[in-house]
Amino acid sequence: MAFDPASFNPPGLAADFSNLQLPIFHIEPVQLKFPIAADLAAVQVANNVIILALVSGLILRIDLANPQEVDDIVLTEKGHHQIGTIRKIFLDPTASHLIITTTSGDNFYLHSRSTKPRPLPRFKNCYIECVAWSPALPTTTTREILIGDREGNIFETYVEGTDDSGFMRREERSFKHVYRTTDGEPVTGLWVDTLPGKPDLRRVIVTTPGALMHWVGRVQRHGGDYGSIFHKFFENEAPSIQDFRNGTPQNSMLAISPDSTDDQEPARIFAWLNAPGVYHGKLLVKPPTAELGAHVFSTSKLFSKTGIPTIKSPISAVALTQYHIIVLAGADIYAINRLDDSVVFQEAVVDPGTTVLGLCSDSKKQTLWAYTNTELFEVVITDEDRHVWKIMLADKSFDNAMRFAKTPTQKDQVLIAHGDHLIANGKYLQAAQVYGGSTKSFEEVTLTFLENSETDALRKYLLVKISHLKKTSIMQRIMVASWLIELFMSRLNSLEDALSTISANASASATSSDTIRQQLNALNNQYQDFVLKYKNDLDRKTTYEIISSHGRERELLFYANIVNDYTYVLAYWIQREKWAEALDVLKKQTDPEIFYKYSSVLMAHAPVQTVDILLRQTNLEPRALIPALLNYNKFATVPINQNQAVRYLLYVINQHGSTDAAVHNTLISIYASNPAKDESSLLQYLELNTGERHYDLDFALRLCIQHGHVQSCVHIYSSMGQYAEAVELALKHGNVELASIVADRPDDDPAFRKKLWLQVAKAVIQQSPDIKSAIDFIAPCTLLKIEDLIPLFPDFTTIDSFQQSICASLESYSHSIDRLKTSMNDSSHTAARIAAEISALDRRYAIVEPGERCFLCQYPLLSRGFFVFPCQHAFHADCITSEVVKGGGIGIKRRVEELREKVRREQGKERERWVRELEDVVASECVLCSEFAIRRVDEPFLGAGDEGEEWAL
Repeated sequence: MAFDPASFNPPGLAADFSNLQLPIFHIEPVQLKFPIAADLAAVQVANNVIILALVSGLILRIDLANPQEVDDIVLTEKGHHQIGTIRKIFLDPTASHLIITTTSGDNFYLHSRSTKPRPLPRFKNCYIECVAWSPALPTTTTREILIGDREGNIFETYVEGTDDSGFMRREERSFKHVYRTTDGEPVTGLWVDTLPGKPDLRRVIVTTPGALMHWVGRVQRHGGDYGSIFHKFFENEAPSIQDFRNGTPQNSMLAISPDSTDDQEPARIFAWLNAPGVYHGKLLVKPPTAELGAHVFSTSKLFSKTGIPTIKSPISAVALTQYHIIVLAGADIYAINRLDDSVVFQEAVVDPGTTVLGLCSDSKKQTLWAYTNTELFEVVITDEDRHVWKIMLADKSFDNAMRFAKTPTQKDQVLIAHGDHLIANGKYLQAAQVYGGSTKSFEEVTLTFLENSETDALRKYLLVKISHLKKTSIMQRIMVASWLIELFMSRLNSLEDALSTISANASASATSSDTIRQQLNALNNQYQDFVLKYKNDLDRKTTYEIISSHGRERELLFYANIVNDYTYVLAYWIQREKWAEALDVLKKQTDPEIFYKYSSVLMAHAPVQTVDILLRQTNLEPRALIPALLNYNKFATVPINQNQAVRYLLYVINQHGSTDAAVHNTLISIYASNPAKDESSLLQYLELNTGERHYDLDFALRLCIQHGHVQSCVHIYSSMGQYAEAVELALKHGNVELASIVADRPDDDPAFRKKLWLQVAKAVIQQSPDIKSAIDFIAPCTLLKIEDLIPLFPDFTTIDSFQQSICASLESYSHSIDRLKTSMNDSSHTAARIAAEISALDRRYAIVEPGERCFLCQYPLLSRGFFVFPCQHAFHADCITSEVVKGGGIGIKRRVEELREKVRREQGKERERWVRELEDVVASECVLCSEFAIRRVDEPFLGAGDEGEEWAL
């Protein structure tokens, strides 16, 4: 019997429903073409693999990932009369293990790696009704599985699929009868799973036509690999039982939901088909004790078949999806929402009269299938949880409703309903949180809170609301933020008032006071967090007005600091004369304008600290701080070495190298105007800045004259080159020593220096009654002779007073005369020697060898007129003329052209004169080794048109 792969087209593999809004459930047939004699006996689907069992004993294995490849497997070579026909098949969730049971009680095992079913001799004459696969989901072996039969027996077995070489094992590794139902009721359903975090605990569910039994217990592990683990389990543990034996026994079946895709609801769902209907609930995992079954049953419920008004046939099969119960009744399939027991789908699979054999599901891929004896159908599920949020909302399970809501509209409906519910129950704070994320009317919500005097809830609502407003909603954000500032300030005041009342009341408890302090601290933190987060949404002027109206000084300063309005903060502290606080703010600033604006008042009240801060700033313009420095100096009564203005200016000049004349003039002004008459600091500054002056000399001179600083004035006069005025000023104030120092300074003008010394000498002679002392004072000046000083002495001064000086002067003259004679003799000898050398030049000659060449053009030198130099370089006359013209500049070129013209024009002696002059110009020096060549050292060896072959390597 053959199967046509081309006829198999699993629905949903190539279909594209992206542009369609399909119903949650719809049935699509899978076209299978079999010979007329072929009938489907059973179908199982797991892990995207479909097993089709035909009555004839043929088993078809199809991988939906590659439906064109089909494995044809023959159950046995024996005829139907020996083993009967296939009755049921059981496929594990991994699609690795298949158990086949026949109408004759024969049972077979087939592994996914094999194409030959293997008999299970220990299960001979056992009519298997259900199999509980190992929760470990192995692939090579079945591990421990439970098998239930129609006689009410439950067996434990362990079947190996293949050995390491790929060959099938011949027998079951273990076989143990572990349980029998009451009165031998058939076992219609079996399920085994583990509990999270408890690897040795097992949950076992067993169903019969009249009862559902639930066990939880610890399994027994043995030293061997194949010992029974459930034998003691059923002996030691007592089940929780849900009994429905009063009804008429009908179809019974156990269905377990696929693996949950909801991380918050990981529990599976069970559904038990029994006489009254479908009993279903969650397979809870806590507590992991024997009482777990009672908890499961207490949360489960029965869906009666009377809940389907249109049902005509008994329910024959049941299956589970994530949120729906799928039942088969006759040829009709119904889908019941297990959350509210509503029937959401009904459709006939085939025409009435055709028998639908059953339902099967793929717990891994979450697909659902129905089949008749000739056809296969898929129940396609699309967006199954799309309406779950409505059910949760109707059940007032708002958190779950929000979890399942998918669109913004759905989520908004949940939020509004949740908020309304909380308001109705007086939970205003929770309602504020919920309303903040909804689109419920802003006015309606705020009025609700105001009418109920719930300002805390209103504040919380506004905080949530502003977080959901768009950035483009500028006005709305400003209004909400400003309202929040008002609410924060009002609440802070009310809490402080309450705290003051409690403090004034001696009978008040300390607990109440601590509670209010905690609330106050928490509210302060909320306010600060709000300002930090929404500072850009607060209008500065409005915020200042609101906070100021409530008298909240600390909150006002916090906001100003957060928005970097340091001008406001500084002004605030300065107005209150809190200089330390103002300086703390100033330390954190980098904006120069703030320093320029407030330095005057801060220098007046905290000069040392202010200058400390100014010295740390590198971006200030010292010129802009001069008014503050002068204002401080005006009232400063400290010594000059403690003057903070001087300290700052010296730092700027010495450390930063300021050359700003305004800075230097300000420093001079402070030095000069200092009430102390000590001008050492000023003079030291002037002396250090003698070389490169950055101050105004005239300005400095006026200040020094105005304040009587003689030494400084003299220094400035000297700096200006006005030595006569400097000497005159020094002598005017009787300081002849200073005058003598200044008189020595004009080194380049001895006559002027002598004149200055005469003024000093005159003053010294006039001031000193002792002529000898006066002469000794003037003696260091070598420019003055005794004859220069004699007219300065009084008329009746005796010669004895300076006889020694006259003798010394005469002796000095005698030595000078001798030196002049020697010099004159040396000059005469030198002149005679030079005359002799000049005469010898006329007799000098040079020898030119035949074949010698011009050093410029390299042609024979004797071919035309030439010049020979003492250095033995020789050049043609025209060659050297061209070279001189080329390198001598425009002036030489013009002069050579003029002389050439005169040579051509003149005759006789005049022409000879011009020829000699031309030769003097052209041949005055060698063009190769004289200064002429040195001046052309920067010219390249090669010209623009030279190829440079002779320089090639």
